[in-house]
Amino acid sequence: MVIDAHQHFWNYEPKKHEWIDDNMSVIRRDFLPSDLKKVYLENNVDGCVALQADQTTIETDFLIQLSKENDFIKGIVGWVDLRSDAVDGDLDKYSDFNSVKGFRHVVQGESDHNFLLRDNFLNGISLLEKKNFTYDILIFPHQLGATLEFVKRFPHQKFVIDHIAKPYIKDGFYDGWATLMQEVSKQENVYCKVSGMITEADFKTWKPEQIKPYMNLVFESFGTNRVMFGSDWPVCLVAGNYKKVKDIVTNYISELSQNEQDDIMGNNAIQFYNL
Repeated sequence: MVIDAHQHFWNYEPKKHEWIDDNMSVIRRDFLPSDLKKVYLENNVDGCVALQADQTTIETDFLIQLSKENDFIKGIVGWVDLRSDAVDGDLDKYSDFNSVKGFRHVVQGESDHNFLLRDNFLNGISLLEKKNFTYDILIFPHQLGATLEFVKRFPHQKFVIDHIAKPYIKDGFYDGWATLMQEVSKQENVYCKVSGMITEADFKTWKPEQIKPYMNLVFESFGTNRVMFGSDWPVCLVAGNYKKVKDIVTNYISELSQNEQDDIMGNNAIQFYNL
């Protein structure tokens, strides 16, 4: 079964989605399950995990509703304020929905480089494991140091790094990212998504060869049992199309065993998110 471990839906609103700048104008519109269903039929994808794109519980409820209406949405990663004094109750509320597999915070947008290590946030994270929720780590490379300290504090919590931690492929930034990713990968409860890579390269001129060194490092560090395919649709459309994104991964892993390919393209996501 092929599972896209990372994609988004939204009803486009200029203020809410102000992160979609002029360079990304192609995605300034609604993207809903009816759009993605066609894409999946064309690309032989069986299901997905839908991730939050807005930091509100309204967004989480929106994704829950979409998952009720579309059985190819196998799970969702929502948002709650993990810093809130009321977080325990919020998590209990979402425990009632089988579609809710975990949570994410847009840490890449936080000005505090050590946001992940703040006491109130750590308190929220400490509650996830006992309630069987995952946590998606969305960061930039300069936040990998804090991420390393963060994941070490929770050795039994299921973590996954989104978009290989967004290295600046366009600028050739590699060494600092690589060193810290290797260290993070030593924590065996941390997975990594090979997703969001073409949008870290030059939107118009990227080539698969530019991305290969980054994938080499991820697979060498995390192994085939802790890496999962994700498209980052529809964000990926600013730099390509769904087929190009999927082909980067399937071509890269084509010489691995069938079992390893199946793990990367679906089984790891099924296991991680308990789909």
